[in-house]
Amino acid sequence: MFSGVAYAADNAETKPETNPIPEAQQFVSEHKGRFNGQNINYTVTAGETYLRDKNGQETASIFTFAYTKNEKKGQSRPVTFIWNGGPGSASTWLHMGAFGPKRVKVPSDAQFPGTPPYPILDTSESILDVTDLVFIDPVGTGFSRALGEHKSKEFWGLQQDATSMAEFIRTWITANGRWNSPRFLLGESYGTTRAAAVAKILEKDLSISLNGIVFISQALDYQGSTPYVKDNIISHITYLPTMAAAAIYHGKIKPKPKNLESFLAQARTFATDELMPALFKGNTIDTKTHNHIRDRLAYFTGLTPSYIDRAQLRIQGFHFAKELLRDKGLSIGLLDARYTVDEVDDLKATSDYDAGLAIKSAFNSALMSYISSDLGVNWDRTYLAPADDELSDQWSWRTAPENKAWEPTYVNTAHDLSKALRINPALKVMVASGYYDLVTPFFDAEYTLNRHGIKAEQIQYHYYHGGHAMYVNETARVDLLKDTRAFIQQQTSQN
Repeated sequence: MFSGVAYAADNAETKPETNPIPEAQQFVSEHKGRFNGQNINYTVTAGETYLRDKNGQETASIFTFAYTKNEKKGQSRPVTFIWNGGPGSASTWLHMGAFGPKRVKVPSDAQFPGTPPYPILDTSESILDVTDLVFIDPVGTGFSRALGEHKSKEFWGLQQDATSMAEFIRTWITANGRWNSPRFLLGESYGTTRAAAVAKILEKDLSISLNGIVFISQALDYQGSTPYVKDNIISHITYLPTMAAAAIYHGKIKPKPKNLESFLAQARTFATDELMPALFKGNTIDTKTHNHIRDRLAYFTGLTPSYIDRAQLRIQGFHFAKELLRDKGLSIGLLDARYTVDEVDDLKATSDYDAGLAIKSAFNSALMSYISSDLGVNWDRTYLAPADDELSDQWSWRTAPENKAWEPTYVNTAHDLSKALRINPALKVMVASGYYDLVTPFFDAEYTLNRHGIKAEQIQYHYYHGGHAMYVNETARVDLLKDTRAFIQQQTSQN
């Protein structure tokens, strides 16, 4: 279905020998494929884009995989900028899991994917029929690096990262003549944190309007996705429906509810109308109410009343992953609660390993094989996936300058999104959530995006039978692509 011959592009003049920064590297290849029933000829440009300071000096190399349809110049075809999260994740997951023209096949039923070789298949459902795709690796991930005298740490921070990504988008649309193309952002996990911050910069500071944003596994206000802080009442509320979904999946709710969505609606109602007021009362709660809440928690989570008593009605999400199947000696995944792992220590309160990471090797192996064999990317630079080993420890979450006082708080870019949506009332957000995601629970997405002055009519929710990377479930993958295609068509048909 796909064919192509790769060649290295000679696209820059030779610089003086005194300049220590090499010319931007690019690998360009021509391909053809059939997407959503359409035959499409397209170009893949896998290469560096240099960011520059106000004096025109290079500061960083951003490596991307850009898929652009071959068509007459001047046409305003949509372009979608795609990144994963972390912080510190290359775009491997979205590239090889769902949106790229090729994908790695892993078991849809959350089984261990086995050992190499991993099947690499055509993605006929890819949204390349309705939009060009630019997969972005931030500095310190993939092939992206700081340049010259600049250090990677300059780009490793909540605001620094968002600024560099917004600047990349401005640079890319300028270099490629795409200022009048409809524009979309698509991010997963921390990539949604980034997308909200980038959207504000684009709309407010750079006068670059967006047509739409796609959040996959939303993570804007971290209070609702922080289950390990003991006094964080909010996480006990936002995590309950996901714990209920996991309990059903693993057969811990008896009798098994006939309809998952109806059961989860009940869990939402109980969490907000009963559990939250009970937790707010603390040790002033009366015995009758305590016992009622305990028994209802046991019903929704599949845990024993005695465990819930010992937990003082506060079931931490990461404790739940270890406790649900403790009687079988198994821990369930955090990124995807459908997965299980048999750990050595069955007595610990939390897992040592996230069973949902079982697919990581398959994705990395498939990407490296694909970009070499199909895209002709043969480079002696190491592709960082996982990221630079210093990135996590050196990442700055500060929202105030270094020379000013700052009190640590939960990360929250929902206010940035709210500003972007107010500046651009035509902008809409598609929110894709997996029912079995114990890292960014779906109820947290609702809790976050229903507040912060965000208008309900600008948000669209979609739910899938998968986890954080819901697209590893085959049915969810197809539905996600269909929903994203419809969203892009909706947001481009207005013009």
